[in-house]
Amino acid sequence: MTVRVGTYNLHGLRDSVPALTRVIAAARADVLCVQEAPRFGRWRARRAALAAAAGLTVATPGRAGGVAVLVGRRARVLHAESHALRGFLGLERRALAVAVVQAEGARLAVGSLHLDLHEAARMHHAAEAVALMEDVAARHGAAIVLAGDVNEHPHRPAWRYLAGRLADCYAVAPKGDGLTFPAAQPSARIDGVFAAREARVVSCGGVDAAIADLTGASDHLPVVAELRVGH
Repeated sequence: MTVRVGTYNLHGLRDSVPALTRVIAAARADVLCVQEAPRFGRWRARRAALAAAAGLTVATPGRAGGVAVLVGRRARVLHAESHALRGFLGLERRALAVAVVQAEGARLAVGSLHLDLHEAARMHHAAEAVALMEDVAARHGAAIVLAGDVNEHPHRPAWRYLAGRLADCYAVAPKGDGLTFPAAQPSARIDGVFAAREARVVSCGGVDAAIADLTGASDHLPVVAELRVGH
């Protein structure tokens, strides 16, 4: 059996929420890392309502950075935490949300990350997030999966750093063209799922959903990796 781990930038729920709900449901993710989740104005209720409508629950605490981890019925949450990352003057505060889950016999430490448009901040936060993930994984005997909106192309430094420490799932087992932004006319792969080397990547790519929903739900397209961990 495989575990499905995805990532999706929700664009702050500024687009069609019904379309967004249908896309999330179509992803069939056991664990979904989200970025630009609501952070203000009943943010807990809005996150919970979106997750519930798609058959998921919110696993991680806090609103920092607009990142969260959602889980499906096959994933049991063992531990969850959130970390504010180093602040940079004049830039948005970034964060890492982490859930340790048990799914299909596999224990995973799954982190959701949204890197900055500023290159130096992206690089620093990528390294900071990997260090935090390694600590959580060691404490809980889990395999790392780090996913999110990297905000740069795969040949750039932060992406290359992540792909050097973890496997870029799409590069290992691509499904489709891999492009994630902008949703209406995708031309770049800036969202990704990165997994520990011990995880076998079965496939990684987009979500089979209606084009109208994919373009109407967010300015990003989701990415889902199918992973086999352990025996």
